Amino acid sequence: MSLFLMPSLGADMTAGTLVEQLVPPGGTVKHGDIVAAVETQKGVIEIEAFQDGILDSWLVELGAKVPVGTPLARITTAQDASASDASAQPAPDKPEVPKPAVHAPKPERREKPIPQEPEIAGPKDGQKTPAMRAEPRQRITPAARRLAAQAGIDPSTLSPEGTSPTISRADIAALVTTPLATPVSDMRSAIAAAMSRSKREIPHYYLSHQADLTNAEAFVTETNAQRPPDKRILLGALFLKAMTLAVRTVPEMNGHFENGSFAPSKTINAGLAINLRGGGLVAPAILQTDALNLDDLMVAMRDLVTRVRAGRFRSRELSDATITLTSLGDRGVNQLFGVIYPPQVAIVGIGTPVLRPWVHDGKVAPRLIADITLAADHRVSDGRRGAMFLRTIAENLHKPEAL
Repeated sequence: MSLFLMPSLGADMTAGTLVEQLVPPGGTVKHGDIVAAVETQKGVIEIEAFQDGILDSWLVELGAKVPVGTPLARITTAQDASASDASAQPAPDKPEVPKPAVHAPKPERREKPIPQEPEIAGPKDGQKTPAMRAEPRQRITPAARRLAAQAGIDPSTLSPEGTSPTISRADIAALVTTPLATPVSDMRSAIAAAMSRSKREIPHYYLSHQADLTNAEAFVTETNAQRPPDKRILLGALFLKAMTLAVRTVPEMNGHFENGSFAPSKTINAGLAINLRGGGLVAPAILQTDALNLDDLMVAMRDLVTRVRAGRFRSRELSDATITLTSLGDRGVNQLFGVIYPPQVAIVGIGTPVLRPWVHDGKVAPRLIADITLAADHRVSDGRRGAMFLRTIAENLHKPEAL
């Protein structure tokens, strides 16, 4: 029997409230299925299963707030079932001793009465009419009910999607067309807790480097010329890809520092800082960023931003980020130095691209330039390696066709 635990969703999360049980007892779960939803200061987080099996039973009631690591449910895996079958093999047969037959009297057979429908008096003429059966009560999870109230949606007009008889938060979220307000005070508290821990425990060092984005902008313009809006790529996708490829050159920027040692990550899960319109900031990851080309990366970025601004996260997107990219886009800031999100060891910032006089091919010409910054953990890397990392990002952006 395996236990499905309340996961840790970042340095600022110590507990969560179970608001949805999306698989009933006896239901089948597969790796990656959304099994439950937990409410935290960041919003409602969808919790995924990490193994195939049968959900045996829930151990925590809806609405209960429990610490990280608390068992939420029991899941029986195929290995558990095999072990159970092996232990349940019958013992070798023993010779049976015959017993004298005892003839018990046959029980008297009685006819079972046929149930009759109850009758109630008619509203006017007193005639007897069959009682009307009550309509089945609509089932909706607490998280779905709260989101419906926030979005102004009447749940009684809806039906659950798929095979589940219960309306889930995902059913309501699919109907929300405008961003919802975020509880800023809770979000700010979570951010303050994580950043305070970061500055207290991580010895930051900071570097800055200028990158020529002229070729990158021309590449984006040419690529998008014949594409519809929903298929176009943005400079942000090139930033993310350039950083991801640079990690292969300087791998100590990618991983987690925990329990006094650095564990480099075999995969690159690039976190993307996303500003919420209602206030606050989150940085969920695009998993296995290094395996995606620019078009797939752009699709993943759009999906992530859309879900996050609708208040929907997945647990691995928050817990598995290995390095983060932050950018203020066109906000008019030349440089921004991020604060490392523990247990990560680096964060890259991209300043607003601006036209500047630049020496190119021996001549001074206007070029699109952006400042790239790095905040890194001095326990894991030093300024020399950090400088190599930033230069590699800039070189990658100068050759966008190779991304």
